[in-house]
Parts: sequence; structure tokens; C-alpha cells
Amino acid sequence: MTNPDRGVWPADGAHREDLATFTERALRLDEAAVIRLRQRGEGAVVAWVATGFDVLASRVVEGRVNPPDLSAGADALAAGLRAMDRTGYVDPGFSMDSAWRGALPPETGFVHLDDVPARVVLDLAQRGGALVKEHSGGHGPPVSLLDQEVMEVSSGADTVGIPMRCVFALTAMGFLPQTGSAVAADEMVRVRALPTWLRIDARFGSVYRRRGNPLAVLR
Repeated sequence: MTNPDRGVWPADGAHREDLATFTERALRLDEAAVIRLRQRGEGAVVAWVATGFDVLASRVVEGRVNPPDLSAGADALAAGLRAMDRTGYVDPGFSMDSAWRGALPPETGFVHLDDVPARVVLDLAQRGGALVKEHSGGHGPPVSLLDQEVMEVSSGADTVGIPMRCVFALTAMGFLPQTGSAVAADEMVRVRALPTWLRIDARFGSVYRRRGNPLAVLR
């Protein structure tokens, strides 16, 4: 039995598909993933997931969610999105609010550091993937590779290293096209930061990495 007081209402079919794609990507990374949905203003919903890279991923779609901050199992949300009724109502399944651990980054205040060509990021991801196959031994990417800073960006006196974790999270969530040929030479990935957060914005979504001790926030 549906509960219209608790649900998601994407603005249209295109935004439903965007949210479904985000949810399915999260499920590929973790079958037990939890999606957090938060209302932003009157017409936007921000979807969040904690990836397996100790990096948060988010995507904004048009629509509304009630209550304005809820968490749902990615499997239940995916099923609800597939079964969206004619009114646009999506049943997110049982509440998983208690399963979400950790804080979210603030919505504003990030300082723009630099823009990096998207093709450079994809090249790093491909080279990193090759190293994973060579050295992981079937146990996933080694921590030393994930923690390796593969590029540095700076603005004024502020310099931030971007770890491979963020690059893998961007590509695993499908926030960039999967091949360089689908990316224009002038397409950029924007890097922003706060003293406590690193944020990377790509074409289809953003990833956030806690600066300092990520485990204190993401676990």
C-alpha cells in the first residue's frame, strides 16, 4: 500500500530516468546502497550516495520529495522508479534514515580552484583501471593506488591534491562519458573546495571528498 505522504515526484520522465540511472549506478557499486534525497528550493531534489571509495556522489534532478530529507534503499527506490504511476508518484520503500551515517557537505561556500579537461580525467581513470587489473589480485583497488594524488589544482595560496578515489568515483557513477571520443576537447571538470571538503563537478554529477579524515564523516 502506497504512502503519498512519503515519496518522490520527479518533474517528468526525463528526470525520472536521470534519478534511475544514478540509483542503478549506486547499486552496481553496492547492492546495499542507501540513497539520500533532499529537497533544494521548490523544484529540485539532490540525490546522494556514499560510494565504495570513501567519496560521496550526488546528482540534482527536478522534482520534489516528501519529507524534504529522506533515505531509501537503492534497490527499493529503483523498483519504485520503474513503477512510477500516472501521477508521477514514486514509492521509495521503507525508511532507511537510520542507515545513513555521516554529514553532508554544505550547499554553498565552495571556492572555485580550477577547471581540468575532462579528457585528462578519463585518461587517468583508464590508466588507473589498468593498474588495478595488474596489482589488485582480485581484491579490488589497493589502498595505496586509491590514495595516490594524481593531479594538483591551485588558486592563489590554496593547493589541493585530487586522489584517484575521486577519479574512480566520477567514472564509476557515470558522471563522465565512458570514452574520450564522446568528450569534446573543451569539456571541463570543475574543481572547488572548502577547508573541509573537495568537490568535483562533471557533466552528469558531482563527487565530494572530505579533506582531513574522510572516515570520520563517511562511516
